Amino acid sequence: MWPLGHAAVAYLCYTLSTRSRFDTPPEGVAVLVLLFGSQFPDLVDKPLAWYVGVLPTGRTLAHSLLILVPLSVGFYLLARRYSRGEYGVAFAIGALSHSIVDALPILWDPGEDVAFLLWPITPVEGYERGSPTVLELLRESMGDPYFLSEFVLAAIALLIWHRDGYPGLEPIRRALERVGRR
Repeated sequence: MWPLGHAAVAYLCYTLSTRSRFDTPPEGVAVLVLLFGSQFPDLVDKPLAWYVGVLPTGRTLAHSLLILVPLSVGFYLLARRYSRGEYGVAFAIGALSHSIVDALPILWDPGEDVAFLLWPITPVEGYERGSPTVLELLRESMGDPYFLSEFVLAAIALLIWHRDGYPGLEPIRRALERVGRR
């Protein structure tokens, strides 16, 4: 899945979570933490595999539940120590939804490899022809219904984000105002 799809799925999961737990929409900074969490696995794995060459693929270390679950628990405990436990919840939902959604193609393509979910216990196959480029990946994705569904998910997430009052924009606006005053 691409960044837009990961952000959309994470937001949909998180708004459902906050509404079921607190009967309120998500709040500003927590949404920004959520969005970071939703991109975190790719921000770690892609550069380490594609450019540094220390990981076998762009879905290993930070996509593995063996890493993400303890990391999410640790992030939650640290955030809770500073009375920001909800930031830990937001990060966990973003990061874990990323890996789970990346594994979904196994439902319609039994040949899809989901060994990354338990890497390094389960081995993953490295790239046959070297690391792919973003353009190659985009070209391969164009006709894939899974890729196209990301835009539907994004549209739904944007509608709900609008209904929720655009949480996450206010902290950005305040930060930009502070920078503008300098």
